[in-house]
Amino acid sequence: MKATTDTPKARRQRRDPPARADGGPSAAGPFALDRVHQLDCIEAMRQLPDASVDIAIADPPYNVSKGGAWRWDNSIALPGMGGNWAKVMADWDDLPLGDYFAFCMAWLAQLKRVVRPAGSLWVHGTYHNIGIVNFAMQMLQIEIINEVVWYKRNSFPNLSGRRLTASHETILWAHTGSAKQRQYYFAYEASKAMASPGELPKEGGRQMRTVWDIPNNKQPGELAFGKHPTQKPVRLLRRMLELSARPGDVLLVPFAGSGSDCVAARELGIHFLAFETDRDFVRLANQRLGTDGADPQREPPR
Repeated sequence: MKATTDTPKARRQRRDPPARADGGPSAAGPFALDRVHQLDCIEAMRQLPDASVDIAIADPPYNVSKGGAWRWDNSIALPGMGGNWAKVMADWDDLPLGDYFAFCMAWLAQLKRVVRPAGSLWVHGTYHNIGIVNFAMQMLQIEIINEVVWYKRNSFPNLSGRRLTASHETILWAHTGSAKQRQYYFAYEASKAMASPGELPKEGGRQMRTVWDIPNNKQPGELAFGKHPTQKPVRLLRRMLELSARPGDVLLVPFAGSGSDCVAARELGIHFLAFETDRDFVRLANQRLGTDGADPQREPPR
């Protein structure tokens, strides 16, 4: 359902951040916009005013760092295989189930509070965690708009030979407003017109479906300063923003990683506020964005 952020009710619920000289916002709560901050997102979001951002994209830990430490190096050539690959095995991605559920409830509760009712919330996941996120959303009365299947045709093959090859991730698109009076913005006509070369489920001029055939390959510029083990392609993130945000909006990124969401936002004229606990990834993200004195890494023309 299409709605607008300019309804009287939305204006009453909106708390605008300070303005810059050009009329745009410069901060949200105590945090400067258009930068990745080295902070725990839950603690940081508690310092934000209610309804202070327009949209959020969350790529939380999937809680998959369990079992064997699978890896592959390209010393042996196989058709369709790219560079080196390793299963994510990190302390931040390995929690007992009860702790992980409490963690999801905590950051989702904050997102419900700070994302405006006229805004959107996108959450990445796999079968390891998306059911927990879905249940937590329903517990918090966050209405799910769509479940998107991101099909990755270049997925890494299953090495054990004991299960099907995992070839997709799940993305939940939700909103924080009332189910009785939905206000979230949806660029419906633009979604129909989006060109998607090589994407079988989507043809120009037709409604966009919930299966997105977007390869997980990154452009060279996306890896110029390094990479994150669960880094998403900017092309995927641009689509999410083009569907549900407008230039001048403020995007909240609670789990910034290497800053790909922020790169996509900047390309579209959207402000961002991002948090990340790992110092190395904060440095990487700010290098990509040119917010640490380095020249920003811009994506090549598409």
